[in-house]
Amino acid sequence: MPLNAITPDILLRAYAAGIFPMAEGRDDPEIHWIDPRRRGILPLDGFHISRSLRRRILRSPWRVTADTDFAATVRACADRAETWINATIFTLYVDLHRSGHAHSIEVWEDNELIGGAYGVAIGRAFFGESMFSRRTDASKVALAHTVHRLNQGGFTLFDTQFLTPHLASLGGLEIPRGDYRRRLAHALDGQARFHPAGYSPAPSDVASSAASGAVSG
Repeated sequence: MPLNAITPDILLRAYAAGIFPMAEGRDDPEIHWIDPRRRGILPLDGFHISRSLRRRILRSPWRVTADTDFAATVRACADRAETWINATIFTLYVDLHRSGHAHSIEVWEDNELIGGAYGVAIGRAFFGESMFSRRTDASKVALAHTVHRLNQGGFTLFDTQFLTPHLASLGGLEIPRGDYRRRLAHALDGQARFHPAGYSPAPSDVASSAASGAVSG
């Protein structure tokens, strides 16, 4: 598809159909549509947290926000030797954020952005795109806050696209495409809120919610 033919609306329809875009690298002008045979998901009732991460959430002076600096979060996710986020993808997701469909979780140390994650929300499905960490455990803290927020907002599907060893250690699973499509259809048939009314969790809320999954050492 020509790059100028891809719009935020087309991108949303692609997610609803079960596919997502990637580039081969930051300098690759082409965008490829991906439809994995096996899909990574993070069950919202099965997030695993280690004791050390739980201590980090409870004791760290870090500040966690949502949608405070979406563009900086995406830039930080792309700031690595190899990335699938090219200039066109960056612009498309910033546009989705402006329309209320893409969201970020940011982790701050004083005024420095040290970790975060971002994704796309449609119905009760959240499509996690990428995360980054500039301090040990910062991306895990962002993910724990994301899981808690999604649970509180009524989401039923957290799509991670692929299953990495990192995500598997946190409770991620890999499921067949057909199973994923059924879960996606169910999640699209409903509404959830990334910013639930009155949502302002304490670190203990996030740590306790995450610990409702399996707690490991």
